[in-house]
Amino acid sequence: MSGKQEKHRYEMTEEELRQIRAEHRAMIGQFRLIDDTFFAVCFDKKPELAELILRIILDKSDLHVIDCKTQYSIKNLRGHSVTLDAFAIDSSGRRYNIEVQTTDKGAVPQRARYYGSLMDSHMSLRKGTDYDRLPENYVIFITLNDVLGGNLPIYHIERTVEEMGQRFGDGSHIVYVNASHKDDTALGKLMADFLCRNPHMMNYGALSDVSCYFKENEKGANQMCEIMQTIHQRGVDWGMQKGMEKGMEKGIQKGMEKGIQKGMEKGIQQGIQQGIRQEQAKTLRHARMMLERGLSVEEVVEYTDLPPETVHEIADSLQICPESPQPHHRKQETD
Repeated sequence: MSGKQEKHRYEMTEEELRQIRAEHRAMIGQFRLIDDTFFAVCFDKKPELAELILRIILDKSDLHVIDCKTQYSIKNLRGHSVTLDAFAIDSSGRRYNIEVQTTDKGAVPQRARYYGSLMDSHMSLRKGTDYDRLPENYVIFITLNDVLGGNLPIYHIERTVEEMGQRFGDGSHIVYVNASHKDDTALGKLMADFLCRNPHMMNYGALSDVSCYFKENEKGANQMCEIMQTIHQRGVDWGMQKGMEKGMEKGIQKGMEKGIQKGMEKGIQQGIQQGIRQEQAKTLRHARMMLERGLSVEEVVEYTDLPPETVHEIADSLQICPESPQPHHRKQETD
């Protein structure tokens, strides 16, 4: 029997599918670019959109993105693998991880550090290549709240040599963008678009167009529904699997408890029986000793409460005449 547990999939009825599809269509209208599901759909294989936001965030008007993939997985055979919201590469070979986060917990500094390290490990240097050929990488968090708490629109984190007050220059960069900060700058308008639910109210045409396509175009909306249906099905399947695993754990626990209880009951019963047998054997030994010392069968029966026939059998085995007690074991009466 295979050690792997069988994965179970819940097959929804047509009515359930129609109901969920209607719910998804309603949900699509509420999506924003800062929501990772919508961000992944809008930016996948669209380097021009990644280029637009990176130029604004990094203030580099000459930056040219040549590739952009969303939900990009980096495997770590010895530890925790990650899935990047977006992974982009520019014409100079620089690599960018763009993360959208609606919760503060998802944008802790250690996560930025870990993502950057995996991006480096994912970029293998060929044998003999100098280390200074390692491409620059950027980990950029676009956060719903001001995670770092400085009431600033953007934060640039760089390694520095403290004693010299200079940058270390290892090519690793972390940027936090505070989407809650509102102003009329290019960055402020970009963040307003990331929080906007109505595509027609957006500042940047390219972002408005892609949002309209997936919200209002029939083909785009259907595509979005299919993606949400896949996510929903994965959630249902995951829930079923976890539920079955939990059920099995509880079943095993209950089985163990029942087994322990049954074992205790049986053990107690066997213990009682063994105790009775030991006590009976002890009584028989005492009866034998009494007969050997000359007590009569009647006296042994009186002292031990054994059945007379049992005492007679012991006497017979010892070849003792039950009617002839040996008087020297009795206390003699004196006048």
